[in-house]
Amino acid sequence: MNWITNYVRPKINSLFSRREVPENLWTKCPECGTMLFHRELSGNLKVCSNCDHHMAISPRERFEALFDGGVFTEVKVPEPVADPLHFRDQKKYPDRVKAAQKASGERDAMLVAEGEISRTPVVVAGQDFAFMAGSMGMYVGNAIIAAAERAVKLKRPLVLFSASGGARMQEGMLSLMQMPRTTVAVQMLKEAGLPYIVVLTHPTTGGVTASYAMLGDVQIAEPNAQIGFAGARVIEQTIREKLPEGFQRAEYLLDHGMLDRVVHRKAMKDELVTLIRLLMGLPPAIKGELPAPVEPMAAEPADAKA
Repeated sequence: MNWITNYVRPKINSLFSRREVPENLWTKCPECGTMLFHRELSGNLKVCSNCDHHMAISPRERFEALFDGGVFTEVKVPEPVADPLHFRDQKKYPDRVKAAQKASGERDAMLVAEGEISRTPVVVAGQDFAFMAGSMGMYVGNAIIAAAERAVKLKRPLVLFSASGGARMQEGMLSLMQMPRTTVAVQMLKEAGLPYIVVLTHPTTGGVTASYAMLGDVQIAEPNAQIGFAGARVIEQTIREKLPEGFQRAEYLLDHGMLDRVVHRKAMKDELVTLIRLLMGLPPAIKGELPAPVEPMAAEPADAKA
């Protein structure tokens, strides 16, 4: 046995060999190409520190940054029929849903929660584009109705973050029926005199734009978010004209009166609190990061005071 070949050389190679780096430590910005360290990116709310590009963020991550102390309570959403049309393309519809659930860790494309933002009680709904392109199916319709009913019951405003490619094709007409259902849910809030604020994130298109995403009392968007009904290429082919630069982007829509605000993600919390308290007739909120709300102490019994 040659001890130099069998022992010394492998030992030297192991000392100078390249260590493997986990793939999820760095993220490449799709806009400017900068490599961003994952902790820095998460701490910056998934916004590129070089070019300010707003990357996709899950509703759960958004809520943790939005609510005081990152604490919130999920609102239960009624479960719809799993596969009403028995739809199948390359995969069965239930298989696609299970794969999306496994990848995202969420039940469906909408998360509803309640809690406090700068000590302001709110109900918030967030759409997840990573879950089947945030498509609007019966679950999403049920989620918005559940959010509106909870807001009315607690007399709280509703804030909705939209991100969707449109209706869910696997549910056909049942998916399109969520447009009038969610419109009725928004009307419930208006009749109760409660604010409904929509934050449109990239992208918000199709039937979602044609229903609950454009019915807010205040319409806010994140910078450079794509917002529209039909795709730009389809519109160009239909009208046979070249569309203007930045068409269907948040800044273009703001200039043409379709939006009230374009707000940076890091400033969104303060903006929402200011608007909510103004619309609810409340005094200005306390600025700065606040800890999670503490449950109020029970009142002392009358005989104990005696």
